[in-house]
Amino acid sequence: MFEAGRTPRPAVTLQLGSYAGFVGAHWWNLQDAAWCRDSEAAGREICPDVLYRAGRTLGRPETYAPRLVLMDLKGSLNSLKEEGCLYGDMKRDTSVAWPGSLSTHQEDPPAKNLFLQDLSKLEVLVSRPEVGKRRPTWPSPRLLPAVPPPPQPQCTAPHSGQPGSPVAEPRPDPPLWAVRLQRRQPLVLQAVCFLLQGGISSDGDFGPRALPLSKDVSQLPKQLLVSQKGHQLEGSVQVWSDYLRVHLHPRSIFMIHQYNYDGESSQLEAFGQGESLLHNSTYLEELEDRLHFYVEECDYLQGFQILCDLNNGFSGVGAKVTELLHDEYSGRGILTWGLTPVIHNVGVSWKDFYRLMNTVLGIVHLSTHSSLFCPLSLNGSLGLKPEAPVTLPYVHYDASLNYHSSAILATALDTLSAPYRLHSSQFSMVQLADAFNSSGRKVVAAGAAVPFPMAYGQSLPDALCSYQLAVPWTPLSSCGEQKDSCCFAQSVVLRGIGKENLISNLPPGSQPKSALHVCETGEEVLGSYLRARCPGTFSTSYLLQGPCKVLPPYPQFFSALLNKQGFLLDKLPRCSTAVESIPVLTALQSSPALYSALNSLYKELHRVDVQRWASFFSAGVELYDFQEALHELRTLSQCYKTSSEFDESEEEADSD
Repeated sequence: MFEAGRTPRPAVTLQLGSYAGFVGAHWWNLQDAAWCRDSEAAGREICPDVLYRAGRTLGRPETYAPRLVLMDLKGSLNSLKEEGCLYGDMKRDTSVAWPGSLSTHQEDPPAKNLFLQDLSKLEVLVSRPEVGKRRPTWPSPRLLPAVPPPPQPQCTAPHSGQPGSPVAEPRPDPPLWAVRLQRRQPLVLQAVCFLLQGGISSDGDFGPRALPLSKDVSQLPKQLLVSQKGHQLEGSVQVWSDYLRVHLHPRSIFMIHQYNYDGESSQLEAFGQGESLLHNSTYLEELEDRLHFYVEECDYLQGFQILCDLNNGFSGVGAKVTELLHDEYSGRGILTWGLTPVIHNVGVSWKDFYRLMNTVLGIVHLSTHSSLFCPLSLNGSLGLKPEAPVTLPYVHYDASLNYHSSAILATALDTLSAPYRLHSSQFSMVQLADAFNSSGRKVVAAGAAVPFPMAYGQSLPDALCSYQLAVPWTPLSSCGEQKDSCCFAQSVVLRGIGKENLISNLPPGSQPKSALHVCETGEEVLGSYLRARCPGTFSTSYLLQGPCKVLPPYPQFFSALLNKQGFLLDKLPRCSTAVESIPVLTALQSSPALYSALNSLYKELHRVDVQRWASFFSAGVELYDFQEALHELRTLSQCYKTSSEFDESEEEADSD
């Protein structure tokens, strides 16, 4: 399935925790949106086979679903079935042989929000007989083609299908990735886009000129006709499954019924609780079975990408999972993203100490067993009294909503992870990690410009020069603003800038404004900018044409100054329009800013008597092990110290 040397090698994704679920839901929706509107561009640059797998339902049609293992707590699924719905109702037969009278008590299923209701209505719509007649090769409403199918070996008449009739002109063969998506695409949003853009033409093509699926447009649900403008889900999203539009494989969702998602009792709130879960053979064997299911079908597995909550007991789950992967799949890349939701500082309590201790233990253990570890959060810092959340110039997000904050992190993650998912790049997870791992630096910091501020029609050299000495991205690893341009290594990705705007088209004889304005390609512009800003730094840069698609149910929290493509306008438009795509700039850096961030976490816990929180240690972490982890955190921070920095806590080096 995966040709070595022709496509990037596949990876398995693990989501550990509820906030990881929020970020992951947006992450998968972004993949879906990229193929829905611009499948040709997506196939040319980013290979979907890295994250998705082929399969077959019980009815034998092929599917295309994420290669994903997702762990979360009881009550986090809402209306989503644990086994999914790609393979029908997989519940066991509950019939009984009792001859006496029976009374049945049935609980009403959780109510769906408007967005999920619209998707359900759409399924009914595309399952109508007249829809099936237009496209008899569609296996089911949930398995919609992304591109026209390849030509048949024997040419036939367009309508009669009988040999000898006037022969239709054969189409050129589509690329291999397109054939795969056509056969296996299970994403309902495809139909939403096609319906809104006019449906399917008589010859099977998709596009603005296509005829509607139904001759009577009034038969479409009214909500679908306005879904281009997006759903206002801010008041209805309780869990991540409330806006997930991608179908998952039955082996993806792994529920932990021992702990509750919400409420005051049975909470997974301590690192030791998470570790203890995978000491239980039942949970461990189930996890191993699910991993083996995905791994054994990959001929050239490049590794694992892990989204893990840092602030709760899932940091302990992640520690055991990364240790398992490190031991069983030696030589494979393990990229771990430690996620923390926005923390609202209303005074220090025992929960803040729990959160800080979970974070410290998570950073130490996850970085030890991962090829590369990156904390991701909109918090200004992760200490007992976190600094205010970061601000994004053209995004007006509500920091109290996980639905909002996770969308920003997922957008950054989608671009940060592009280097090992590109068709044109042989840069694997292991190679990406090796570029940062010198001198024990296994922790990196992320930054992103969401969106990348660029005026409509402006050139890339002009946009970059406008920053002068300022950093063009916002820090997303709770490390604070970078004091200088120094860093040890970095990987930068810029996407969504049209070819016509990549270079400066200077009139003949005019004086260039800067060295960037004489570059002949966009790659030269970005590379020259990074070399000038970070001289002597090992830098890799990527320039992608395809923007980040932000289709529903992505929140519409953008500034009114942005047009549909996410570029800045000179003035406010008369009527606002929904932003459908945005340019994004991301940077992954091994930065000296990590020294102060990690060292501050060490100092906060070093100066308090952690034995006061006996309940935390009763969950399974020994006090000696915690003190050892604290020492390892300090040692790790020293890897990012430069000669210009002075260690104010030198006297604390070995005091414990």
